[in-house]
Amino acid sequence: MTGWPDAPVVYEIDTWPWLHDIGVRLGRPITLGEVPAEVWDETIPPGTDAVWLMGVWERSPAGVEIALANEELQRSFRDALPDLSAPDIVGSPYCVRRYVVDERLGGPSGLATARAALRARGVRLILDYVPNHVAPDHPAVISHPSWFIQGSADDLVREPAAWFAAGDRVIAHGRDPYFPPWPDVAQLNAFDPGLRAAAVDALADIAAQGDGIRCDMAMLFTNEVFARTWGAHAGPVPPVEFWPAVISALRGTHPEVVLIAEAYWDMEWTLQQQGFDFCYDKRLYDRLAHENAEAVRKHLSAGRSYQDRLLRFIENHDEPRAATAFPGGRDRAAAVAVATLPGATMWHDGQFEGFRQHLPVFLGRRPAEAVSDDLVAFYRRLLAVVAGMRRGEWTLVEARGWPDNATHDNVLAWAWHDGTPHHVTVVNLSARPAQARIVLPWPSLSGPSWRLIDLLSGRTFDRSGDEMAGAGLYVDLPAWGSHLFAVTPASTERQ
Repeated sequence: MTGWPDAPVVYEIDTWPWLHDIGVRLGRPITLGEVPAEVWDETIPPGTDAVWLMGVWERSPAGVEIALANEELQRSFRDALPDLSAPDIVGSPYCVRRYVVDERLGGPSGLATARAALRARGVRLILDYVPNHVAPDHPAVISHPSWFIQGSADDLVREPAAWFAAGDRVIAHGRDPYFPPWPDVAQLNAFDPGLRAAAVDALADIAAQGDGIRCDMAMLFTNEVFARTWGAHAGPVPPVEFWPAVISALRGTHPEVVLIAEAYWDMEWTLQQQGFDFCYDKRLYDRLAHENAEAVRKHLSAGRSYQDRLLRFIENHDEPRAATAFPGGRDRAAAVAVATLPGATMWHDGQFEGFRQHLPVFLGRRPAEAVSDDLVAFYRRLLAVVAGMRRGEWTLVEARGWPDNATHDNVLAWAWHDGTPHHVTVVNLSARPAQARIVLPWPSLSGPSWRLIDLLSGRTFDRSGDEMAGAGLYVDLPAWGSHLFAVTPASTERQ
């Protein structure tokens, strides 16, 4: 990962609605090559290492027609955008017709201009790759049918929602094993040698246009999952897994590109071993959103080498908005957690503003929503103070309590340390106040007094080193409260 930080911060932009918003603001349509410098400057949060421009590839006219005819999709569109009109439905970015930047977004030259603008700001560019499926009107459906899962006329009659006719062939609609088929995509065959070679070429072409690649639903192309999903339709299971074969070939020409796997079903470790630099940490998301501090603690007890290659988030284009999924202040507690843990961190445009409407990816316009200035200030402060903090050793530390007060069970704490100042994160993952003693991992605290500077609030606390090294650091947190402490000698003056 030459040139990338060990724990990168990624900012996801839903490209089409983002450009639409800029165009409304400027009074004219805007493409990637026309984004003003001041817009880039105000869009990219402090401490960001990479921008993921989600959904830049050419979208499928056939996919749009399918979406227009699908009443369930239409209902979801109208729920998100009550004044919906036909031009708002631009098609799914995961129904790719060609891996060429959509001309309506500025084409390849527009993307190159955007990449140069990011690079001038020290920011890398991440782009999508969808291994599992393509649009039904992708040229390869006709020119290379062997790349696809094929069926029979009987399959089409028996399961018309799962198959479609393409010339004289019957092709499967894309799917994962736990949901009905997606009606707007054609299923690729992970076991086909020709498809694997084409995947290497596609990834190399994407890598030439960006610095990182986010691979959609990457676990679907592991041998075990693919064979279980498609059975005899897929043919014999090859001796080599898809991702090791493809990634090895890609690294030969683009050794520096960073690969991110969208991963579910606890398959992060498998995909790390198969060559991905980072994998989604969906398990942490679920625990922060729906479970308690003990569940998060258990998750964070995994080895550092594994955690360093996870990507943490509390919102992306697939999930509900954090303002609705993490209500009542839980979003801020979770944000402090993911911002200060090992591994990569991902934020999503609209998250900082407190937007609440989850937008279907088919739409090129989003509804106007009120901006929470207070939440914007919180996130900007958080990202500014954690930049450069996640270095050296990371330790999950114990939060102790006492017999008549069990609220310490709701407290999470960890420390970063490679010298002075040390940093300590403490989070109350509950809707009621909590008190605890935080057991710090530094015997050298004994003796002098220490000053704890809360980097989020600016408050300072002077504490006895003997007390902190012995009984532990006492904390008293409100519901969903947190501290992000820099620990410095009490004699050190700091702004």
